[in-house]
Amino acid sequence: MLKYFAKLQTFLMVIKEKSFSKASAKLGISQPAVTQQIKFIEDYLDTKIVERKKNGIVLTKEGEDLYRIALRLEKAIQNSEKELLKIINKEFTFIMGSSFAIGNYVLPNYLGEIKKRIDNEVFMNVDVSANIIEQLEDKKIDVALIESPIFKEGIIYREWVEDELVLFSNQPIKKYLGADELLEFDWICRNEDSHTRKLTSEAFEEIGVQCNSFNVIGILASPTAIKESILHAGKTAERPLVSVVSRHIIKAEVENGILFEACLKNHKITRSFYIAYLKERKHDAFVDNVVNYLLSLNRV
Repeated sequence: MLKYFAKLQTFLMVIKEKSFSKASAKLGISQPAVTQQIKFIEDYLDTKIVERKKNGIVLTKEGEDLYRIALRLEKAIQNSEKELLKIINKEFTFIMGSSFAIGNYVLPNYLGEIKKRIDNEVFMNVDVSANIIEQLEDKKIDVALIESPIFKEGIIYREWVEDELVLFSNQPIKKYLGADELLEFDWICRNEDSHTRKLTSEAFEEIGVQCNSFNVIGILASPTAIKESILHAGKTAERPLVSVVSRHIIKAEVENGILFEACLKNHKITRSFYIAYLKERKHDAFVDNVVNYLLSLNRV
């Protein structure tokens, strides 16, 4: 059964997500492929291991036994991977590419651990998602972390974590804002071809507001530039200056009371961060180690 461990990993992901469809998104494979792998395990063991219910999936008694065994195997294999990398003892620079929000505000927290796990230097490129995927295709980077779903052939995509886009200002504003209240602010927006701008525009349209109705005083190409502009804007201005960015970008300033965060009433703007790597490197020990570590993080 050990040679079929990839199928056991699929089984573990199904249990973790309590859903075949969510597991397929996390694993970067189709839902029929997930179903097929679970069926393979059941045929191999000649027993039922999961049952689908309206509110998710339920393990059978045999499934519970298999789950405990699979967890032990997963831990043992992860420890073995670390030993394997020591044997390979290859000196090189592992290059990660990431889009702005991830590269500037999320990934730096984990670079030290990644370096330790692969026992090599780690370098990071930060750019828009489209450029990062191009660099991955050109083999200029080893693993990509993106916030825009730019799907291309020859690349494996693993759904990583959920991100939320929020409104913010350097002046106190209400925690939950209605459609009419959005028109009471001055705005700094992202450039029109950004994924953040697209998601924000769609959310505003859903609540009946058009972005061209806003008093836009600036359009900037990076979330860091937007944050810095609002941080240094006049705090006594007649109207709050606002924008929309990933919650990760303003987390520290909100906690310190320097910036103020808000959400739309009865509406949440979310997106998924993705891990991407070339299919031809699916069994690369270094890529595998980095990807498994990132996926092991419950939340960022």
